[in-house]
Amino acid sequence: MSAVSTPKILLTEPIAAAGLDLLRAAGDVHVAHATDPATLAEPLATADALVVRSSPVTAAMLEAAPRLKVVGRHGAGLDGIDLAAADRLGIPVVGTPGANAESVAEFVVLAALTLARQAPPAVAALARGDFPPGRSLPSSVVAAGLTGTMLTGRTLGLVGLGAIGRGVAARARALGMTVIAYDVAAPTPPEGVRLVDLDTLLDSADVVSLHVPQTPATTGLIGPAALTRMRPHALLVNTARAGVVDTGAVLDALDAGRLRGYAVDVFHPEPPDPTHPLLHHPRVFATPHMAAMTHDALDAMAVAVARGVLAHLTAPEGTRP
Repeated sequence: MSAVSTPKILLTEPIAAAGLDLLRAAGDVHVAHATDPATLAEPLATADALVVRSSPVTAAMLEAAPRLKVVGRHGAGLDGIDLAAADRLGIPVVGTPGANAESVAEFVVLAALTLARQAPPAVAALARGDFPPGRSLPSSVVAAGLTGTMLTGRTLGLVGLGAIGRGVAARARALGMTVIAYDVAAPTPPEGVRLVDLDTLLDSADVVSLHVPQTPATTGLIGPAALTRMRPHALLVNTARAGVVDTGAVLDALDAGRLRGYAVDVFHPEPPDPTHPLLHHPRVFATPHMAAMTHDALDAMAVAVARGVLAHLTAPEGTRP
């Protein structure tokens, strides 16, 4: 890129204004409002930078972009991007690690509390008029089997202890939970968190929350064997990646009474088929990949990805990060 050229920055989808303004101040920004490779082919051919949200970036897309100098991922994790192809082509990839951690951590606690208190079936029963007149609502809740449990005094098991996992740990400890964690990197845990092996975590936890990327090692990590180890009253929360959990095995465990509840915010493909049984199971709390969707997190991710992209576009040749 010459010193006087204006870089062309392609976004598959819009990001928050805080990030867009940074990009527009430094380059010619085009928002495609599309994620399919066929629609992106023409603008990619002349793009100096590509910014995506959750959509894949394939080797073919990278190979069709001869001017591409950087790919930015607006969100946590880079598993949707063909990193091997990017490395082969000399295209750096930047993400926004930690930018949405607090938002997702709050959501995990919300999801666990929602399951523990049986909120979805209770709300549905109230809307259907299932509670008879002439009887107090609290008594009707008990009679309907909708009594919840507290999280205070229970054990939370974190599978993955990165920024999000640590944020969940802090909130869980504030609720009076015991926190244990498993992480292959065996990091130094925060105060009050005990590292254990995965089997011990599954055996001991009342709530299991997943915070790992999807890799060959983690695909299907929570499958039949893991679910057999979990306590029958346990709750499972997945805000990580869909493929980390064997969905069929989870549904079987729920139906057999070997798992009390499942909160899931991630699917493959997205959006899921509206007839998918996960969306209609009485003990599943399913949400549309919204754990990071707060104004605060969206601003933070937009600024982080914009700065990461611009660091590569504006630095002189040979000095780029």
